[in-house]
Amino acid sequence: MRFSKLFIPTTKETPNDATLPSHQYLVRGGFVAQTGAGIYDFMPLGKIVLEKIKAIVKNEMDNAGANEVQLGFVTPLSLWEESGRANTMGNALLKFKDRRNSDFVLSPTNEEAVVNMVKNRVNSYKDLPLNLYQINTKFRDEARPRFGLMRGREFLMKDAYSFHSNEDDLVREFNLMEETYKKIYTKLGLNFRVVQADSGAIGGSGSKEFHVLASSGEDTIVVCDSCNYAANIEAAIRKVKEYNFENATLEKIETPNCKTIEDVANFLKVSKEQTVKAVIKKAIFEDKTKIVVFFIRGCDELEEIKALNSVNSLELIDANEDEIKEAGLVAGYCGFVNLDATFVVDNELKDSFGLVCGANEENYHFINADLRTLKDVKYFDLVAVQEGDICNCCGGTLSYTKGIEAGHIFQLGTKYSSAMNANFLDENGKAKPFIMGCYGVGVSRLVAAVIEQNHDEKGCIWTKATAPFMVDIIVSNSKKEEEAKIGETIYNKLKTSNVDVILDDRINARFGFKMGDFELLGFPYAVVIGKKLEEGFVEIVDRKTLEKTDVKVEEVVSKILNLVK
Repeated sequence: MRFSKLFIPTTKETPNDATLPSHQYLVRGGFVAQTGAGIYDFMPLGKIVLEKIKAIVKNEMDNAGANEVQLGFVTPLSLWEESGRANTMGNALLKFKDRRNSDFVLSPTNEEAVVNMVKNRVNSYKDLPLNLYQINTKFRDEARPRFGLMRGREFLMKDAYSFHSNEDDLVREFNLMEETYKKIYTKLGLNFRVVQADSGAIGGSGSKEFHVLASSGEDTIVVCDSCNYAANIEAAIRKVKEYNFENATLEKIETPNCKTIEDVANFLKVSKEQTVKAVIKKAIFEDKTKIVVFFIRGCDELEEIKALNSVNSLELIDANEDEIKEAGLVAGYCGFVNLDATFVVDNELKDSFGLVCGANEENYHFINADLRTLKDVKYFDLVAVQEGDICNCCGGTLSYTKGIEAGHIFQLGTKYSSAMNANFLDENGKAKPFIMGCYGVGVSRLVAAVIEQNHDEKGCIWTKATAPFMVDIIVSNSKKEEEAKIGETIYNKLKTSNVDVILDDRINARFGFKMGDFELLGFPYAVVIGKKLEEGFVEIVDRKTLEKTDVKVEEVVSKILNLVK
């Protein structure tokens, strides 16, 4: 390909809302163009990258024995009502009516559609297992689309769905997909980590995420320094912290103007570990809202996804002062003793005594509170693991790193097949719901993830597997016949050798402008034909290191072929 024939509208202007490097460079480099909030068009260079990523994903899925299908981008709302997700997906599910007044949605995921495809078409355990996948457009109506391709509303996704006759076979496929995903990210040239995760709105039991490690990642990942343990903070666990306090008689103490844990601990001269923190939230359900109190140790922080899962609500939001008062609660002085409200207590507090908690009265706290005296308490893992906590697997030290979620696999079980009455006949001729798995890769998000992990202050640095072109041949002055001729010769030889190569043959572009585009666009190598040609040399520039190497003209092709292997 020639620069003069390719639509590459590069610019020096950075979009006002672009904070991430990938957002800035993909727009500035003419890879993508924004057409609406969270909606991007892929221009020629971006489309080439997208297709290269798709090809690697497709190849590995095919090698794993999955069957490619294509499900409709538009799905009847009735299927979502059948599964029960028409409401639980919330406003992220974009619904609309057609001219016949029928209800539809733009698919954010396709569990319902694929169950409908298999239902009544696969009838026997003999036809299982089955894994169906697609690489198709999705739409999720994000409340705050941002970060370019990282959190858009419309995106390209590889989603796969497997069907099984038993749990053991689901686990086998789940493990196979984990290995398949590892091959995908390795081939893409990415540094990634597999982590334990929360299943979220998709549901199911076992769940793992694949994170591209990058300092700009939105997700906090908890990792161990001594073993392979890694988990999204939403699902991370730690070794239980044990504390022993004196078992004494419950007593109410006046604590004037002590609304915070720090104030209470200082006033009563106790450690934060001995106090109990109350976090008051408003839980949103399908048909109602409810004030819920979450109790954790005073030195800990509430992990909101864990809290949300503990009450099975759609969303948790902060309760305001009026809502707290209306619920009969006293902000800053809320405790579990004689509390007339819905509450959940963190697992690590179970059977604890000698605690300090609010007395549910302004300016008063209890000391020596004892959770063993309460009946029917709901305990749940509520705390966010902190750096320095101890690994529950090996005793190592846990720390944080940042990651970009680029893949997620789930063991769904029978959640969707049972709801949609999708059954098969087992070995005994008995009807049973399919046992399912679900496996997603954010294909368009990976375009951005590559750059988040591989860039510098000048622009993109594509991995070899994702680069639109491997080599950029830069003719310093295309008006000089000899330079142009050598450029054409090298270009044709590399093309014949099946190297993805682009020739910067722009006549009216200055050399500095051409080099600026090379650095912005991030092709792995440049061959610069300039002043040193008179001495029989050209320059090879490594985009990652920006190191320059003088090479004889007659050796440049063989040198490039060795570099791109």
